[in-house]
Amino acid sequence: MSLSTTTSAPATSTTGSAAVLAGRVLLSVLFIAAGFGKLTAISGTAQWFGSMGLPAPTVVAVLVGLLEFFGGLAVLVGFYSRAAAIALAVFTIAASLLAHTDFSDMTQTLFFQKNLGIAGGFLLLAVFGPGAYAINRR
Repeated sequence: MSLSTTTSAPATSTTGSAAVLAGRVLLSVLFIAAGFGKLTAISGTAQWFGSMGLPAPTVVAVLVGLLEFFGGLAVLVGFYSRAAAIALAVFTIAASLLAHTDFSDMTQTLFFQKNLGIAGGFLLLAVFGPGAYAINRR
């Protein structure tokens, strides 16, 4: 079986561009909401991070909230979305390895697998770009 890009719609077609935009929206919503939640509840987030043994949990909570919120916004509007996608992919994998490795718990296993899928989506965005409907498309 050969995978050829010549038979698929390019990301610059109207359909392809709309699909890429929809993908960016779907990837970004989760991170914008999570980042906003962390930034508006720093003490609770810091307590949770501290319970996991993270150093300087308040600083980490602020940094993670900023990354999720502004990285999600960058992906949403297509502003340096390749860089934001790489940062969010790395973050998502790291968070999965830190918080979702209790594979005896099916919920944690599903969170881990879901996060790998999300990271995969970000890596595709990083490689193929934000499509035509982006602030700084290339």
